[in-house]
Amino acid sequence: MARLSWSNAYPVAGPTAVVMGAMICIPVGATIAKSLLPLVGAAGTTALRMSLASLMLLVYWRPWRMRPTLGTLGAIVVYGVAMGCMNLCFYAALRTVPLGIVVAVEFTGPLAVAMIASSRGIDFLWIALAVAGLAVLLPFGGASGVVSLVGLAYALGAGVCWAIYILFGKRAGAQAGGQTTALGAIIGTMIIVPLGIAEAGSRLLSPSLLPAAIGVALLSSALPYSLEMFALTRLPTRTFGVLMSLEPAIAALVGFGFLGERLTGWQWAAILSIMLASGGSAATSPARAALRPQID
Repeated sequence: MARLSWSNAYPVAGPTAVVMGAMICIPVGATIAKSLLPLVGAAGTTALRMSLASLMLLVYWRPWRMRPTLGTLGAIVVYGVAMGCMNLCFYAALRTVPLGIVVAVEFTGPLAVAMIASSRGIDFLWIALAVAGLAVLLPFGGASGVVSLVGLAYALGAGVCWAIYILFGKRAGAQAGGQTTALGAIIGTMIIVPLGIAEAGSRLLSPSLLPAAIGVALLSSALPYSLEMFALTRLPTRTFGVLMSLEPAIAALVGFGFLGERLTGWQWAAILSIMLASGGSAATSPARAALRPQID
């Protein structure tokens, strides 16, 4: 009799647990990054994070072996600039907006890409849910008491950059391997580091910041990317997309546990509405490859 292994008996449970682990790593990395914000600002935090993550990607993927065409190189440049701006907006939003809300609002970017590419009637339901979630968070909604409008604008900016990242990442071939990602990260770093120097100056070189910066780079980039690549080869794309829609709630729980960020009932309702829009879109859309920010 053939021996029944755990992986054969539970073919989805293992990869699902891996995805959940990746989704926990990312907001934990963001909580560490939040401790850097008062010290070096959003631009300084982004510069530290992207510099270290780019170095890791450079060593691992060795992108100098690529021979991109002129058209592909242009797409990689836009992809890299979007990557850098996405991270800068994300950390700028974290200064004044709870982590779970930032992640939920950022998810509207890839959701918009999915909606634009589709013409099915059910997609109007997902659009309505996302718009309703955003409306509740705005000043005329029911959850606006402690949410900064400027911070929400930065979170929306991160979502816009994520959408550009997806569109040009596909054009540049980011789904085919990490070499394009490494090149994009280097370009993004070149854009962000001067801004970080202008904001934080010599404080970026403080040895006391290095452990936290390495922790952010590992937890928010290297480790979750590796875990997700493992899971993507073992889970259907729709399943992966639905699981990813849980990330705003996980981020909100991590924000509560590590940062003491308490959300109102309306804010939880807004996050749930955006999560349902994201998960519903993933569950009902034709199978397509997922592309999440590998530097986020």
